[in-house]
Amino acid sequence: MSHESEVLFDRQGAAGIVTLNRPSALNALTHNMVRLLAAKLDAWKTDNAVTRIVIRANGERAFCAGGDLREVAVKGREKEALVFFRNEYLLNTSIKRYPKPYISLIDGIVMGGGVGISIHGSHRVAGDKFIFAMPEVGIGFFPDVGATWMLPRLKGEVGTFCALTGERLKAADGVGLGVATHRISSLRFPELLEALCGHVSVDAILAAFAEPVANGELMVRRAIIDRLFAGSTIEDILAGLDREAKSDSADAEWVGMHAAAIRRKSPTSVRIALEQMRRGKKWSFEECMKAEFRIVSRVLYENDFYEGVRAVIVDKDNKPRWNPPTLAEVSIDAVEKHFAPLGEELPV
Repeated sequence: MSHESEVLFDRQGAAGIVTLNRPSALNALTHNMVRLLAAKLDAWKTDNAVTRIVIRANGERAFCAGGDLREVAVKGREKEALVFFRNEYLLNTSIKRYPKPYISLIDGIVMGGGVGISIHGSHRVAGDKFIFAMPEVGIGFFPDVGATWMLPRLKGEVGTFCALTGERLKAADGVGLGVATHRISSLRFPELLEALCGHVSVDAILAAFAEPVANGELMVRRAIIDRLFAGSTIEDILAGLDREAKSDSADAEWVGMHAAAIRRKSPTSVRIALEQMRRGKKWSFEECMKAEFRIVSRVLYENDFYEGVRAVIVDKDNKPRWNPPTLAEVSIDAVEKHFAPLGEELPV
């Protein structure tokens, strides 16, 4: 496959249509795709014939499962990786500010980099196979691509829960919690796309197609999530989870499972992610993106990202050797340095 065909562009009627086209790689986002998408969005911004953008994906399994780790998780190529992240975060910011309706048709996995090119748009449609997650702490990374802004603005403490556990949300929770704006059957996506290519308002079209959504698993558990994930430190949160897991609560087993999951993640990543959730709630989108670039500029030169990718994705032994290996060994100063200003900041 040529680089050009990794992402396809077309104009049909009033719509500029983006199609992610790496289905065999779960449409993982490459630097080339970031550059091409940024350039096309910039061109369509001033094209009066294009009144809305629609982004979709080829393949049955994924909208976009994240950034292409083969490009970025390579020791010795940190400077190249930083250029990728810089351009990716600028693209995320461009989508957030985009002056025209930006509709993501998500029917499959949307994680990491895929979240960054969809969730910040004005409209997010969840199809039947919609699965959202930000699982970065499990590979020694951190929730980025604007997650510092987006996750704290989900209902209650669900964003903190997602950041620390990497839990997956299906369509009902996606809509109920605010990740997606509409739930529409995948079978109607072709008809929906055709309608979006016309000149009827995007809001009117999506309202006509949208289906009612019942409460998903996390919506049902909102109260317990809000109570247990409100702590200011990871120790407080884990202590609360442990107490609940030992109680006679109907959710005890579920809570215990997630407490164990958090303890398997990178201790450094977990501490960084919680700080993102607490600070991001008070920051503007631009402040969040600058913070993420500061964090990635440090994480790329540390151990855990490469070790997490090795253990989870390359060797798949699921036995990462985190450094430091325990939460107790990750100091406040060690976390704080990730948020410190850089000599060259992200120009958002």
